[in-house]
Order: sequence, then structure tokens, then C-alpha cells
Amino acid sequence: MKKFIKSAVTHGLALVVGFVLGIYLLPTLTAPKSPDVQMIEKASEDAMFTATLTRDLKGSDFLHWGEGTISLTRNQIVHNGKLSPGPDYKLYLTKDFVQHEDEFRPIKDSSQYIGDVKSFDGFILDIPDGVEIEDYSGLIVWCGAFSEFITAAQYRE
Repeated sequence: MKKFIKSAVTHGLALVVGFVLGIYLLPTLTAPKSPDVQMIEKASEDAMFTATLTRDLKGSDFLHWGEGTISLTRNQIVHNGKLSPGPDYKLYLTKDFVQHEDEFRPIKDSSQYIGDVKSFDGFILDIPDGVEIEDYSGLIVWCGAFSEFITAAQYRE
């Protein structure tokens, strides 16, 4: 009986570890290629606003973080940096700067969805027609699958 319990525990633990690693690594393995440095620099040339992503936000931790520079042009949002890998990332514009999921959940429905973030070493997203970036002051990268804060920045006061 002891052998069965030990085997069940070790196999169960291996299953849990494998599942967690799969959730973490699968997005990295299936992610499209990130834009190269020249594409990011070219897309950032006409930036109206810039902001910095840092790892020291209230909602960030060792699995959920972003770093680098965000540039907002009239038509695109450009990230030059790195994001922790994960599934189902989405970029939103917010009226106010938020730095934790508890601050974002109440305003999620009034925030402006921009698009899905599919690469982790920089991205370029088109701003949907009719969205005025001047109407917002912050942005957030959000994990839709787990309702988890990844990173955020304030690009204007």
C-alpha cells in the first residue's frame, strides 16, 4: 500500500509539473517571430507618446512581468523589450494607470481593447479605427486566459 501511495504522489506531482511547464512553455514555442529591431525602430519613429515598462509594478512577479519601451503613434503601439511568456495576452488602453489585476478588473469593460499580443520580444499592434490614444493615459498587458496582470505603463498624465 505504501508503494502505491508513493507512486500515486510522485506521478501526480510529475503530472502537475508537466501541466504547469506546458502552460508556460507552449506560448513560447508557438509564438510568431517577433518583429526585428529595424521594424520596431521604424514603427516607433512617429511616436506621439512613449512609456517605460518595468518589472517593479505592484502586480508583477517572477512569472508576470514586462520591460522595455512602449511607443504610441497615431496608428500603432510598438513595444521594444521583453514580456514574460504566457498564453492569451491582450493589450488595453486605460483612462488611468493601473498596476495590479485588482485595479484593472473593475475598469476592464470601459478600457479599450487594442489587440492580441502574440510575441514576447517586442510587438507592433495596429490601433483600431476610431480609437484616439489621447483619450487614454495608460496601457496594460493582460492575460485573458487566467485574468492575470502582466505589466502596464502610463504614457501621459
